[in-house]
Amino acid sequence: MSSGSRAPGNPGAPVVMSDGQPLVCAPQHRNAILWAAILASSMGFIDSSVTAIAVPAMRTSLAASLDAAQWFSGAYLLALSSLLLAGGAMGDRFGVARVFLLGIIVFVLASLTCALAQTAGQMVAARAFQGVGAAVMVPGSMAIIARAFPREYRGRALGIWAAAATATTAMGPVLGGAILTWGGENAWRAIFALNLPAGLVAGWLLRRHMYPDSGQPGTPIDHAGAGLAAVGLGLVSYALISGGRESTVIGMLGAVVLMIFLAWETRVRHPMIRLGLFRNRQFAAANLATFLLYFALTSVMFYLPMTVISAWDLNEIEVTAAFLPVSVLIAVLSGPAGKWADKIGPGPLMAGGAALVALAYAAVSLTFSDADFWGRTIPCMVVAGIGLGLMVAPLTVAVMAAAGDAEQGAASGINNAVARVASLVAIAVMGTIATWSYGAGMPGFGLSDNGTAHVVASQKAFATIAAIAAICSALSAVVSIVGLRPKATDPHRAPKQ
Repeated sequence: MSSGSRAPGNPGAPVVMSDGQPLVCAPQHRNAILWAAILASSMGFIDSSVTAIAVPAMRTSLAASLDAAQWFSGAYLLALSSLLLAGGAMGDRFGVARVFLLGIIVFVLASLTCALAQTAGQMVAARAFQGVGAAVMVPGSMAIIARAFPREYRGRALGIWAAAATATTAMGPVLGGAILTWGGENAWRAIFALNLPAGLVAGWLLRRHMYPDSGQPGTPIDHAGAGLAAVGLGLVSYALISGGRESTVIGMLGAVVLMIFLAWETRVRHPMIRLGLFRNRQFAAANLATFLLYFALTSVMFYLPMTVISAWDLNEIEVTAAFLPVSVLIAVLSGPAGKWADKIGPGPLMAGGAALVALAYAAVSLTFSDADFWGRTIPCMVVAGIGLGLMVAPLTVAVMAAAGDAEQGAASGINNAVARVASLVAIAVMGTIATWSYGAGMPGFGLSDNGTAHVVASQKAFATIAAIAAICSALSAVVSIVGLRPKATDPHRAPKQ
């Protein structure tokens, strides 16, 4: 095996990577660990997207005000965004498998609390608790795969994980729409309760198939760095979610805290995040491509349902058809794309995929005034799904390949934080742009009305959103082809043994 060796005189010992870090499981257990990672991360990704459909029913059932209902998603995103970096670093320090299992336990307990919530306040608190679990669990899912599979097999495994993770994110609203349509007013509770069996199976697989994983014992913990990162990201996330008059001041304060965090990380002896990772051209490029892609994807997927329901009078089940091509094509293409990334490198696949997404969103922008959901919009989403299917798995491969084996948790935490912040920024910025493009003197963007002026204004607003998303996707393609050029020592070009 080219990526590690066994301890001398002990054939049953774990394989040791080139930097002294052991693999977390024996070869015959790798698929079980992969399935554990898929099940656990899918819980987090589904719960981050499914509330887009479930919030109206949750609001009615819990007698929640509009402000409280906004925090059903906001509390989750706030906790998740602010703690992702700390969650990834915890895995590197205390053991990827151990911390990953802890995240699963916390997430499942929080999910049950969500399912049993009786008031809006209880739901907001439970969702925040759930975000804490996800912040520990989600980066651990990537890191445990990277530590379970040697580099020559890692691309395909990460491709399968990326396919499942992104497909389940897109399937969240579909699942929510189906459950709410056929299950009644309180059926939203089942969405959270379904995490119990998935979490139990994932935890059982980890306990049964992983090696003891002690992490890096003796390494000092960067408590100050973890606190600064959590406070800085939390303040910025809160500013983006709340959008109130005070949000600008809070966001600026968060930016100052993050700058202090970066300065601290350059001075502390054992930093939580080694900023030298960003001196790696491929790591920096992959994260910039991540930001641009998720900004574009969130912009379209968040505001498209709102627009077609309010302006074109489509129902929730019909709208979920826009998510299906993306989820299905990502699931079908990400596995092969991960294999191709192992052979030719992730750059060309990411560039080609992002270019297809850019073309699809540009076509949506140009044709949206036709108000033809099935004949125009859905075919464009199919093209976007093909592009995302080609890009998602190689993007994950690029991030993890650029980091050392001892920094897989930190690298995955950074990349997940970049993706979540991109989504938050997209929702906040595009909401402002949509309101400006929509204009004044009518019901408002996202409110239901059949008047001609409202329909035309809504179509114009979303066309503007789609055009900006197309530009961001095109920039992601440029970053990928320029920043992810293969090197002579690129592990993806190494012959398999």
